[in-house]
Amino acid sequence: MFVYEKRLQYPVKIKQTNPKLAQIIITQYGGPDGELGASLRYLSQRFSMPVPELKATLNDIGVEELGHLEMIGSIVYQLTKNLTEEQIKAAGFDSYFVDHTTGVYPNSAAGVPFTAAYIQVKGDPITDLHEDMAADEAVN
Repeated sequence: MFVYEKRLQYPVKIKQTNPKLAQIIITQYGGPDGELGASLRYLSQRFSMPVPELKATLNDIGVEELGHLEMIGSIVYQLTKNLTEEQIKAAGFDSYFVDHTTGVYPNSAAGVPFTAAYIQVKGDPITDLHEDMAADEAVN
């Protein structure tokens, strides 16, 4: 069971739009090593974890990653809301805008939609934990 607090862990209050920055940050939302993949990775790997305490830890981390997803989504939305047509075109945001307007859609900075192929779940705790570490290092 999940308990949802209706506030962000860290408030996001962006005052100025910046679609160019949003195009880069969105990869942290739905790119190959983004928060969506991280949350699914941990929440899926927990099922085959043989140690109950580690299973609970993977579950906790997966839920925490969902909180990160919410913060990144808020950042992207605030960077793109109320854009003018000129701003959209000047930033090269028009191809994204055509399909999603200012909705937050999980894709990479290159515009590739999120795919489950970004994550690995092998059922072997050591292999899965190495996958987790590699994905976390890719974004640091």
